[in-house]
Amino acid sequence: MDFLTLFVLYLCSVLAVAALLCLCSGRQESFLARSVTRAGQVLSLVIPSQLQRVTQQALHRLFHTRSCLFVVLHVALQAAVFGEYTWEVFVYCWELQFHLPLLLLPYLLLAGNLGCFVLCSRANPGTVTKSNAASLAKVYAYDGVLFQRGLVCPTCSLEKPARSKHCSVCRTCVHRFDHHCVWVNNCIGAGNAGVFLLYLLSLAATAGAVAAVTAALLGQVLLLSSAMHGTYLDAQGQEQPVGIPLLVQHLFLTFPRIVFMLGFVILLTLILGGYCSFSLYLALTNQTTNEWCKSRRFGGSPHLPSQPHDRPLVYRNIYSKGIWRNLKEIFNPPTVLERKKK
Repeated sequence: MDFLTLFVLYLCSVLAVAALLCLCSGRQESFLARSVTRAGQVLSLVIPSQLQRVTQQALHRLFHTRSCLFVVLHVALQAAVFGEYTWEVFVYCWELQFHLPLLLLPYLLLAGNLGCFVLCSRANPGTVTKSNAASLAKVYAYDGVLFQRGLVCPTCSLEKPARSKHCSVCRTCVHRFDHHCVWVNNCIGAGNAGVFLLYLLSLAATAGAVAAVTAALLGQVLLLSSAMHGTYLDAQGQEQPVGIPLLVQHLFLTFPRIVFMLGFVILLTLILGGYCSFSLYLALTNQTTNEWCKSRRFGGSPHLPSQPHDRPLVYRNIYSKGIWRNLKEIFNPPTVLERKKK
């Protein structure tokens, strides 16, 4: 039971850290941000300067330059999970006569997820160039708060269309910029936002399907173990009923890799489920991650040139057109002609 207790505490601590990161995200001066800054200042006094430079260069290369490292890690994690699922879970479930469509469901979801992954990573997210900057500037109206007319990107030397942002990783301005995703090694913008949403949903569904089949297998094993070992002899030679803690400990000792995989996949399903819910909320309200973060941090920002200094700035989402039309816009981005018709 010691191992089981430690494993449960590990899962609870990871979930608590994930929840803390979600709660603190978007706050300009959060407790977490201040704590990390102060910890970095203290460590800078102890860590040698040369090691600090090497660490900064490594972090810059990982998160601020285009790299296939996270793509390789993404594929490796999927291969590890499905390798364990194929060679152990699938075999045991087949022996226990599980329904074949249930066992094949994770593979079908994986195929759909890989297709969305390839499309999302190779698609043009909506790069703003000299040839299309003028036309893209007419697609969305400037709200006068988050997006100002006449602003020029200092890197691209182009007038920035509304809802666009310069990506320092890809070194281009992206139309309807959402964020740069290191897992697909591409920006998420107007050109691939719909495919990215399908990628997230299929990835969460894949993890959920693997978790469900694995949990069903372990549940079946628990039932069989309980039926076969209904009682045990204690130190005094008395027969005692086998409780759930002993059965769970038996699972850890008999199927350690399967149990570890189940814990990892359940945690992954919860994280992906939360992120999918957030992405669906953004899609249904016609917001991007960039706009959501900026609107949350807006209270502490200085007055913009077009706003009077004696009146507080108030942000209002002018791009929402209703749930159905917002969702439709994710998969079919508007063009200049469509906007003129409206």
